[in-house]
Amino acid sequence: MYSVPEHITMFGAAAGMVGAVYPIIMAHTGGQGLPCPLRTLTGVPCPFCGLTTATVALTHGEWGIAARTSPLAYLVGALAVATAPLLVARTTGRVGPPRRWSAAARKRTSRIVAVIVAASWVFQLHRFGFL
Repeated sequence: MYSVPEHITMFGAAAGMVGAVYPIIMAHTGGQGLPCPLRTLTGVPCPFCGLTTATVALTHGEWGIAARTSPLAYLVGALAVATAPLLVARTTGRVGPPRRWSAAARKRTSRIVAVIVAASWVFQLHRFGFL
């Protein structure tokens, strides 16, 4: 059993691995990347638009491109790096299973995540000229 931070670590590590090889895949397939379903259907970007581009940029050291496309990638990357020691400790048995969060902690975290996603959406709407 893993906690939310550990799931973020695993997601971030997987995204980093994909980001490292994504340009090679794109070069061989000649594709334009993964289209955003919301943007494809409505023309409006979603809060997560640009995450693939930003992840690829981060894994290749292109910090400015990552910041211009999706600052959310920095947050996911920072969380993954910060929680990696916990994942290693749990995997090696040095730390016991995670404790369940209280209802208040879950509610507070949900609100924080909602604010972060809303801020990301405002950023994307501005980036694509809707605001």
